[in-house]
Amino acid sequence: MSTPERVLVLGIGNPLMLDEGIGVRVLEEMDRHYTFGDQTELVDAGTMGLGMINMFRDIDFMLIIDAIDGTDHPAGTVVRVSPEDFSPNQVFHGLHDVRFVDVLNSARLIGIELDAECVGIQVQDMSPKELTIGLSAPVEAAVPRAVAAALTLLDERGISFKEVADPEYASFFELVATSYEEMRDKRRTR
Repeated sequence: MSTPERVLVLGIGNPLMLDEGIGVRVLEEMDRHYTFGDQTELVDAGTMGLGMINMFRDIDFMLIIDAIDGTDHPAGTVVRVSPEDFSPNQVFHGLHDVRFVDVLNSARLIGIELDAECVGIQVQDMSPKELTIGLSAPVEAAVPRAVAAALTLLDERGISFKEVADPEYASFFELVATSYEEMRDKRRTR
């Protein structure tokens, strides 16, 4: 019997800067609405940059959820990309920030190899004049779809999850399920 894959799901961003916090928000919704096996860990990575590398040890697969910009897609569009394709549109979270692909390359230099994929959500506004908690309307509306994208990627790897049994979550689960089925149908037709 093989050992189950160790999985790390990272929500990246700064929730005080409007849409820049979408990665953390999606992670929070996943944690609130779903349970995952012991081999899957959900982590709010904030804006840690190279400080994340220690978390990568003994991980087989990593899923990154983060804001993207400059994709020419409307705000709230959810995309699945590799870390290499993610980096040209990645949002920088601070003056000393690095692209996520650079973090992965740095990890490789010290012998940490892992598979990674990204769910990116096109932002509308991440430069408020004042610190602002919350998301713009189109990015807020994309939260269930981004959760569905993340769950789809986990499902593709055979990583199990279950809905939390709470009747208050029914409408959220319905939105996620609709997007999830659309994504599964799209995969089948490829």
